[in-house]
Amino acid sequence: MAEKKLSKKTLMKSFHHWYYGNLTCFSQEHMQTFGYLAAMLPIVEELYDNKEDQARSMNTYTTFFNSEPQIASVVVGITAGLEEARANGQEDVNDEMINGLRAGLMGPLAGIGDSLIVGTLIPVLLGISLGLSTGGNPLGAIFYIIVWNLLAYFGMRFAYMKGYELGGKAVEVLVGPTGQAIRKAIGVVGGMVVGAVAATWVSVKTSLVLKNAAGKPFLELQKQLDAVYPGLLTALFVVLCWWLMAKKKMSPITVMLLLVVIAFVGVLVGFFNPGLKY
Repeated sequence: MAEKKLSKKTLMKSFHHWYYGNLTCFSQEHMQTFGYLAAMLPIVEELYDNKEDQARSMNTYTTFFNSEPQIASVVVGITAGLEEARANGQEDVNDEMINGLRAGLMGPLAGIGDSLIVGTLIPVLLGISLGLSTGGNPLGAIFYIIVWNLLAYFGMRFAYMKGYELGGKAVEVLVGPTGQAIRKAIGVVGGMVVGAVAATWVSVKTSLVLKNAAGKPFLELQKQLDAVYPGLLTALFVVLCWWLMAKKKMSPITVMLLLVVIAFVGVLVGFFNPGLKY
């Protein structure tokens, strides 16, 4: 029997299913499982002519899956290669082996992806976009939409194809000492980027001024704070948000609502100045 080989067209179709549909039918119970099934469908249909064999192979991927979707493209590529090997009669590639690999890669790749994509790349792109958007210029939004989509598409495509080429060998790189070092390095860089973005684009200042009996100001709190620690209020608010989300497990939406309440009360008591003119 001739060796079965996935065509470039089928691989690209599988990749596009993952790229556009990795969050298909997303729910807390299944997460990215249905997106994974959609990505594997073209692979299984080309490798197996028999409907029973197709159903058996597709059943493999009904197991729960959730990771950082951009970086997780490499896992879909790996399993495409493994499915090809299984279709060619490689006995050590079975449901247990494939799902063990998927489960083993979910966590490490989520750590790499969250640090590299969410914690580093997106803040950098947003920082550039904010700078370009000064004065209401639409160029910032256009820049972000174009650059992000180009990076996401070609980056995910590269990861998918590389995973397909490497097959099971990729596990050693992603889970072993090399992968751990990569995750640690990216985590440090991500923390630096988030800190730089906060220092550059977040500004919290007080308008509190104390006056004497003659109505002349004798204490401008913001000037005193700047003399001691420029940006102190900004740093305190950033740390507060981190503490609420990381330690108290508050959702970002809850934290944003809390900041709105703090700002509202601060304006009422004269601690903050909204800068509105009527």
